[in-house]
Amino acid sequence: MEATSVLALAGMANERRFAKADKLTIDDGGSGQSGQKMITRVGFVALATFYILNAVESFNPPFESPATVTVTSRVTSNLNLRSTRRLLAQGRGSSSASNPTDTFAARRILRSNRPSLAPILAYTRQDDTTTLIQPKLPEPKIGDVVRYYDIDGGSNQGQTLVGKISFIQPIRTSADSPSSNEDGTGRWLVEITELEDVGDGYFAEYPSRKRRKSSLRKLEELAPLPASFVRSEDAFKVPTKKGTNEPLPSHPGYDLVGYEGPMATQINQDIVQQDAENYSQVKMSLIKNAAIAGAMGTIIADLFRGTEDAALYFLGALSGVAYLFFLGIKTDTLGSPDSKLGSNVSNARFVFPALVLVGVALKNMMSGDLNPVTTPGIFSTVTPEQFASVMIGFLTYRVPLFVSQLTPVLSESASDMIPGSAAMAVRLAADAKSRGVDVSALDEKANDGLTTVLLVSGPESTGKTTLVNRLLEEDSRFVRPILVDRMVDGVKFEQKEARDEFLQSDGRFGLAKEGILQAAEKAMDGVDPAEKKVVVVDADADTAKKLVQISGARVIGVWIGLDDLEKFESRLKSKILSGAVKIPDDENEDSVLRAKVRQVVKDIEFGVVSGVFEFTILNEDIDDSVRQLKEAANYCF
Repeated sequence: MEATSVLALAGMANERRFAKADKLTIDDGGSGQSGQKMITRVGFVALATFYILNAVESFNPPFESPATVTVTSRVTSNLNLRSTRRLLAQGRGSSSASNPTDTFAARRILRSNRPSLAPILAYTRQDDTTTLIQPKLPEPKIGDVVRYYDIDGGSNQGQTLVGKISFIQPIRTSADSPSSNEDGTGRWLVEITELEDVGDGYFAEYPSRKRRKSSLRKLEELAPLPASFVRSEDAFKVPTKKGTNEPLPSHPGYDLVGYEGPMATQINQDIVQQDAENYSQVKMSLIKNAAIAGAMGTIIADLFRGTEDAALYFLGALSGVAYLFFLGIKTDTLGSPDSKLGSNVSNARFVFPALVLVGVALKNMMSGDLNPVTTPGIFSTVTPEQFASVMIGFLTYRVPLFVSQLTPVLSESASDMIPGSAAMAVRLAADAKSRGVDVSALDEKANDGLTTVLLVSGPESTGKTTLVNRLLEEDSRFVRPILVDRMVDGVKFEQKEARDEFLQSDGRFGLAKEGILQAAEKAMDGVDPAEKKVVVVDADADTAKKLVQISGARVIGVWIGLDDLEKFESRLKSKILSGAVKIPDDENEDSVLRAKVRQVVKDIEFGVVSGVFEFTILNEDIDDSVRQLKEAANYCF
């Protein structure tokens, strides 16, 4: 506050002095010496004022804000500049005898107040406490693709390997040693499944289980890789350094500080309880069925082999039931603190059939002359018939197990084996019927007016057009879609072409939605209504993508393919050589062939992953393929 007052007063005094000097000079009329003395006096006063103001500006009291000093400095500088310019003007307007010291002082003041670029261009060093913000490290997860090193790689770090995390477990330490360092190292051990380098930055799992390798590494020795799975290559794509095949990690390592291990999946206790009840029911059902099977076997043995063999069979069946009971003890204690005890107790199940045979042997030895054993050898204590009766009775417990596994297969009808959406509809109807749902209502609801369309698609040169033509010739239930002919109805053709309503067009004929949905209905004119018609569409992959999106159609897809890519290439090459495929002027046969093969690969990928096609036919033999197509087409009805 005091500095501001001083600066303001100094500026006002300066202005008054210059005003007085102007008056004196005018009154003097420029007559000489008195005016020069006045100018000299004013120049010294201005110079003294400048130094005083600079001293005040450099003084910045702690209670005074920098903004106040800055504003005051600018006001004072403006006052000095105006006064100095006036002084220079007076000096230039006076006689040559004017004092040069005054003019020099005024020019010095003017130069000192010129704006400078130094404050703008000056480099201000950052505070030493400023640190760079490091990217946050990720936490490890099961399934992460990582880079690690082989200890025996032959270099300082070892051979660079790529693998996938399959398991993370804590490192056990003794009670008197620290469990880990403060940075989180030394706490976790990771099991890694090595991935095979297949070239071009692709790493895949080994096709054979025998070749698969697993290794253990500490978590701090791993670096995460930004890998993405490429379905067409069945491998992970990993970025690599330029000029080398070294994998390029996304981070130098994992975040180990505070890491608590893999995130545990939340368990639904209701589901656990329900599963426990289901397990108890299954276990009791197995024991009950084994007992029933043993009783039935005993009755049959008594009818055909007599009471003695039936009694031995019953004892064997009873030992089989005991075997299942003790096996259940082992299963019940799995994962519990009593698992070791349960395992030891359950081992007694192997003793029961032996105890029965020992009892039979003792009985024979105590029979004296009535001992049925007459031949020495392996059956010197029990007869073969006795041994067979006991063992068959013991193995009877497996009969209910076998029947329970075989019953679902035997109960499935031929419709249950149908693949695709048609099979799903049949299974849903059967399930609804078993739950007491009115199937007739479902049938009425299923008749929703959708038009059934048989879609036959596949890559180029698979022979799908030939198969479709054979199907249409040999089965009158199938019809072609109605095409729009440019020569017959040019206006309609151009309208649909302009609106992009064609699913497929070759310039003259166009396939539209109406041509598919109305073909079967128009084919029914003059035909018995009981004879249903189905439209068949021969489409490439692009047309198939559009067709499955139209409303009002129920599509049953059949994919036509070949079992080897070389066969595609051979057929395409034959079409090119025969002239069926035109070669553009700026291309050659090889470039066209490569483009066709690439398109075939894309089409095959669509056929595999789209989920549209319930049936697949490998067209190796034309007659067999036609037969398979007819079988698939029958599911349209």
